[in-house]
Amino acid sequence: MTDVTSDKQLSDEESLEIAARVREELARRRVSRRYLANEAKISLSTLEKVLAGRRAFTLATTVRLEEALGVLLRRRSDVPSASGVADVAPDELGAYVRRAVGFVEGDYLTLRPSFGQHDAIYAYRTEICWDEACSCLTFRESERLDSAYTQDGSVSIPHESGHIYLVTNRGGQYRLITVSRPTRTGEMYGILMTLQAGRGAQLTPVAAPIAFVPLANVGNPRFGRITSAQSSFPLYRGFLKRTIDESFAILVSGG
Repeated sequence: MTDVTSDKQLSDEESLEIAARVREELARRRVSRRYLANEAKISLSTLEKVLAGRRAFTLATTVRLEEALGVLLRRRSDVPSASGVADVAPDELGAYVRRAVGFVEGDYLTLRPSFGQHDAIYAYRTEICWDEACSCLTFRESERLDSAYTQDGSVSIPHESGHIYLVTNRGGQYRLITVSRPTRTGEMYGILMTLQAGRGAQLTPVAAPIAFVPLANVGNPRFGRITSAQSSFPLYRGFLKRTIDESFAILVSGG
């Protein structure tokens, strides 16, 4: 946890704004004040008093709450860029605090249905890590069978939706992956929205379930196009099925 020893009190206006933001986070996440106090390593009494306006927020308390919630509670202009307290992502990516999103970093086995072969699964690697230059999480793919289409981009984690977005923007052309926050065992499930290459230069929008599985959870990961004849297929299919079966994502078709 960040070593914050400052007992500097914030202004009444700042304290009221932060209290409102914390109450909003508690309501959205449906967690108790006791739970948040434990996560932030502050006393429940302190949390109750600052949320009720009976005590001003201190910088130390605010930073601990930011780390526990994974969001920036202060105004971005109030956070020095070289403070050493918290690296903060840009507003358009959710203004998340670096120390609070470490649980997302890592190497993942990435699974989606094969677009070119029925009843086959496409598997590759995705690395998510913090980029100092961009001050945000970024992702990069590898081990793709179609290496020419390897993607990379930025990671958005807005507090409002509770989801994680992996965004590629190349000259205004977007590919978007929307996934849940990691489960207890670290997997993330959701939907991929991209363009499928067709005949000639034709590109067709396509959406498909996708699963990110920590590589540490898979003994000997296989990459490429995995067919039903391969030993990895049942395990990989089970991960993909969970995306829809457990309503991490819903695919709706008309008619």
